[in-house]
Amino acid sequence: MGRRGLVPVLGCALVLGSCSLEDPPGGEGRMSIATGGSGGVYQVYGGGVAEMLSANGHPTTAETTSASVDNLFLVADGDSEVAFSLADTAIDAVEGKDSFGGEQLPLRALGTLYSNFTHVVALKSSGITRIEDLEGKKVSIGAPNSGTEVIGLRLMEVAGLDPDKDVRKRSLGVGESAAALREGSLDAFVWSGGLPTGAITDLATTDDIVLLPLDSYLPKLNERYGEAYVEAEVEEGEYPNVPAVKTISVPNLLMVREDMDATLAHDLIKLMFDHKAELAEIHPSAEKLTIEDAQKVVEPVQLHEGAEQYYAEATQ
Repeated sequence: MGRRGLVPVLGCALVLGSCSLEDPPGGEGRMSIATGGSGGVYQVYGGGVAEMLSANGHPTTAETTSASVDNLFLVADGDSEVAFSLADTAIDAVEGKDSFGGEQLPLRALGTLYSNFTHVVALKSSGITRIEDLEGKKVSIGAPNSGTEVIGLRLMEVAGLDPDKDVRKRSLGVGESAAALREGSLDAFVWSGGLPTGAITDLATTDDIVLLPLDSYLPKLNERYGEAYVEAEVEEGEYPNVPAVKTISVPNLLMVREDMDATLAHDLIKLMFDHKAELAEIHPSAEKLTIEDAQKVVEPVQLHEGAEQYYAEATQ
């Protein structure tokens, strides 16, 4: 699995085909898309992309992973060809910072897909209304080596909490986190995902939940970690019985190795636009894909030359 000191969970039968422990991700003659965990948007959206590419001449398998950090290692190592990633994690990867231990990964973006919204979820009965209230509580910060984990740790730090000392930290995916909150073994959880995220919709249907407002932490996040974080709002109605709340969003990128064949990179992103309506039927986040926004990537992340060629053609 390459040079990482970790092995992500690879799901071998998401939408297409299957693989064995002896096969590389994707399988013989297939591309691999590294997506995310159960209950998250990456997994659903990525499964739809894999199905669409397979139907259009590029046999592809969608892999279930821990998401952004692991996904970028998978692509850099050649274990997957395409990866979903949060922009802040992609910045760390190309700069070799934090989770990437000084190693600058040879990655480029095909484009920006949509924005992830940061959720900090608790039961209304808990009395938790801000990050500082998580002190002493059982909190999931997201699956290990996920983009959710990155922003969860950063939120606690800018709020003045030491994640290793001040909270009873757990590392669960969004589906596991929602189940644990419902059963009372968790006080709150962090999740970074598109709207709506199915696991949170299901939780809000059965339990009274709150989403913590996060906009007040944005200035310190920008000061310490750059401009990938922007103010956003989860509108009323996105989740059952949850009022509108100000939060933080981060762009989602589709990432590849910088040495991917330019024609292949061009064709992959072209197919995404050609089949946008089909993908939006699988998950509404695909509706957010636009030529204008897709070209906007946060430096130092750069677009792949094949993607740049497509956008030049599309805007002529």
